Amino acid sequence: MRRFLTSILFVYVFLTQAVSAQDVVWIQVEAHPSLRVAQQRAQAYSGTLEDVSGFSLGGNWYGVLLGPYTRPDAEKVLRVYRRAGQIPADSFISFTSSLGQQFWPVGADTLGSGVTVEPQVNVALAQTNTPVAAPVATPAAAPVVPDETRAQARRSERALSAAQRKQLQIALKAGGFYAAGIDGAFGPGTRASMRAWQTAYGVDPTGILTTRQRQMLMDQYNAPLLSAGMAVVRDDQAGIEMQIPAKVVGFARYEPPFAHYDNIGAPDGARVLLISQPGSQATLFGLYDIMQTLEIVPLDGPRERSKDRFTLEGRGNGIVSYTEARLAKGNIKGFTLIWPQGDEDRRTRILSAMQNSFTRLDGVLDPGAGADSQQSVDLVSGLNVRKPRLSRSGFYIDAKGTVVTTIEAVQNCSKITLDNAYEADLVASDDTLGLAVLRPSAPLAPLAVAQLRAGEPRLQSDVAVSGYSYEGILGAPTLTFGKLSDIKGLRGEADLTRLALAAQTGDAGGPVFDTGGGVVGMLLPTSKSAQKLPGDVVFAADAGAINALMQQAGITVATQEAPTSITPDELVRIARGMTVLVSCWE
Repeated sequence: MRRFLTSILFVYVFLTQAVSAQDVVWIQVEAHPSLRVAQQRAQAYSGTLEDVSGFSLGGNWYGVLLGPYTRPDAEKVLRVYRRAGQIPADSFISFTSSLGQQFWPVGADTLGSGVTVEPQVNVALAQTNTPVAAPVATPAAAPVVPDETRAQARRSERALSAAQRKQLQIALKAGGFYAAGIDGAFGPGTRASMRAWQTAYGVDPTGILTTRQRQMLMDQYNAPLLSAGMAVVRDDQAGIEMQIPAKVVGFARYEPPFAHYDNIGAPDGARVLLISQPGSQATLFGLYDIMQTLEIVPLDGPRERSKDRFTLEGRGNGIVSYTEARLAKGNIKGFTLIWPQGDEDRRTRILSAMQNSFTRLDGVLDPGAGADSQQSVDLVSGLNVRKPRLSRSGFYIDAKGTVVTTIEAVQNCSKITLDNAYEADLVASDDTLGLAVLRPSAPLAPLAVAQLRAGEPRLQSDVAVSGYSYEGILGAPTLTFGKLSDIKGLRGEADLTRLALAAQTGDAGGPVFDTGGGVVGMLLPTSKSAQKLPGDVVFAADAGAINALMQQAGITVATQEAPTSITPDELVRIARGMTVLVSCWE
C-alpha cells in the first residue's frame, strides 16, 4: 500500500509540474557526516520511495533528499509521507542553493554541471569592520565509529553525561518516537522509543542505542541547523554575539537601533535583526510599541511585556516573526528572526539555537549614527511600517465607543482597528445603504458623540464633512465644507442626501455636520459605476437611515431637535473628538 501511495504521488508530481532549478525545492530527510552511511541510507529509502536523491551539503556532510518538487507539491508530499511514517517527523523543506555534488543515484546529475559543494562567500562579510560569522562547533561532524555489541552499547551508554542523555531524548521526541518528559532517565518509555527508532531504521530493536546509532540520531536532529549554516557572529558595534543562520542571512548595514542581516540564500524572505541601543524602561516600552507597527511583525501572535523585557511573535503575510529584547545596565539588546511560513520545524530549531547562544558584549549602537540613511514616514530604521489594506473614516455614536462607518471599510478584513490602536468587531450593517456599525473590543470613552439631526435639513444649507481625507497620513481629521444640494438621491432615494463638496477617498464614513454641529448624515464612498458624475457631487446616508439601523441593533443614540448655531472653532472641536480612523488589515 505504501509503495502504491508513493507511486501515485510520484506520477502526480511528474505529470503536473515541469520546473526549473530556480523553482524547485526538496525534502531533506536525513544528513550524515559519512558518505558511506549516507549512501546506505539513500539506498534504503530508494527501496520504498521513487524520488530519492543524495547530495553533498558542505562541511563534510551528506544529505538524503526527496524531489525535486514545486513548493506546493513538496508540502503535500511532506504531509503524506510523514503521516504514513515513511520519512522522519523532523524532515523539512530544503532548497537547491544548499546542495552540492550529487552522490545518489550513482552517476546522476540532476542539477546539471557546475554545481559547487560550498556556497560562495558573502562579499559584505569580508569588508573591514563588519561582523564575521564563524562556524559553530555544533553540530560537529563526528567520525563514523564501528558498531557495537549490546554489551558494548550498554557500557558506552553509561559513560554519557546527564546533558547527553537528555539530548538523546530531545532528538527522539523531535523525531516523533518519544512523548514523555526530558529527564535523562532511560526508563521503559525511553527504551520503547529507542526500539521504535531502531525498527524504523532497520536495525536490531534492542532498546539500547549503539554509539553509531546515537550519532545517527543526533545527525538527524541537527540536520535543520546544518542546512541553515548556523554560525557564531560577533558584532562588536552592536555588542552582541550569537548564532545566526549564516547560509541564509548576512550582514548588510547598521540603522540604529538595528544591525540588519539580510537574506542572501534560500529560503527567500528570511532576515535577522540585532537590537542594540542605550536607554531606560521608557525606551524599552517605546521600542515595544514601535516594533508592533512594522511589517516584519504581523498582527496575529502573542505579545508579552514586563518591566525589563518584551517578546513579540507575529504570523501572517507569509512570514513568522519573533522578537525579544531586554533592558540591563542601561542598554537594550535583543534580536528579531523573520522566517517564511511553512518551515516551522527548522525555524523552531534555529530560534532555539539563537536564544541559547545570545551573549551581551561591551558596546552598543550609537543612536545618532545613520543620519544619512534613507528617510521616509513609511520607514523606521530601514524597516517598512505596516499599513492597513485601506482606511476610511467613522464617528462615535454613543458613549461606549460604538462607531458608524461605511461598509467599504470593513469588508474582507482579518482585523479592524479604530485609530490604529483599538480592535473592533462588526455588530450590524445595512448592505443596501452601505452602513456598518462597529463595537470596540474594550469600551472607549469618546471625547464627543454624534447627535443626529431630527427632521429634514434645509436645501442649500452649509454642511461640513469630517474625515481622514488621506487615510490617516495627517494624523487628524480635516473638515471639508460644501452645500446640501438635495434631500434625496438622483433616483429619488429618500434615505440619501446629495452634497456639493470636494471629498477625498478617506473621507467616506465620516459625519456630515450642519452649522449647529448636528449630524445630518454619513458620507458614502464615490460610486464605482461607469457613470462619471461631476467631481463635487457626493452622497450621504441621511440621519434617519442611521437612526433606524441603530434601533435595529438595540443602540440608543442622541438626537438634536432644532438647529443651533456654534462657532467654527467649536465645530472643529466636536468633529475631532467624534471622528475616528477605521482601518482594515489583511
